[in-house]
Amino acid sequence: MEFLPALPVLISFTVATLVLSVTPGPDMTLYLARSLSQGRMAGFVTMIGACSGVVIHTLLAAFGVSALLAVSTTGFLVLKIIGALYLLWLAIEAIRNGSALNTQGKGTRKLSLFQNWLTGVGVNLLNPKIVLFFITFLPQFVSPGDPDATQKMVFLGLYFIALAAAFASIVILLVDRLSEALRSNPRIMRTIDWLFAGVFSAFAVRLLLAESK
Repeated sequence: MEFLPALPVLISFTVATLVLSVTPGPDMTLYLARSLSQGRMAGFVTMIGACSGVVIHTLLAAFGVSALLAVSTTGFLVLKIIGALYLLWLAIEAIRNGSALNTQGKGTRKLSLFQNWLTGVGVNLLNPKIVLFFITFLPQFVSPGDPDATQKMVFLGLYFIALAAAFASIVILLVDRLSEALRSNPRIMRTIDWLFAGVFSAFAVRLLLAESK
């Protein structure tokens, strides 16, 4: 099977992926927020959406499209602005339709599973830092002259998603066990809403400061 990397490469990639999986990002913040506000299923669907966005980035990186975007000043700037605005919108939504409101039974707007999935797709698809990550991270584990480099990059990207999704699932299940206790205290939930909004805003600022090179 030509698309499988050598065992030492796969072990190194696994260790690197596990380390990266425990590093919080906008996607983890999002599906944790959805798990708290709308339950386990919403968290899982949002996480699947985030993984779907990573699948697209994996294919773009493997076939060289992401590299072209990263060196295009205009393209990178446009994607960066759109991604930052998207994160700011998520921050505003956390305040306007926060988790604590759901315990009060009013002013809520529960999203459908498709809407949660689509939000998850957007949080990774519109993040140019994900573009830079995949065009710098994946190629490190593939030899430049390897005729099967594209297939191996696709495999590694999907393998990355599988490991990250496994870790995310554990986190969502743990959060779900705490959610009932948290929902019983609207003040705590409202504090969490503001915390999530602050984190999304911070990620938006970091995104605007990101450089293409």
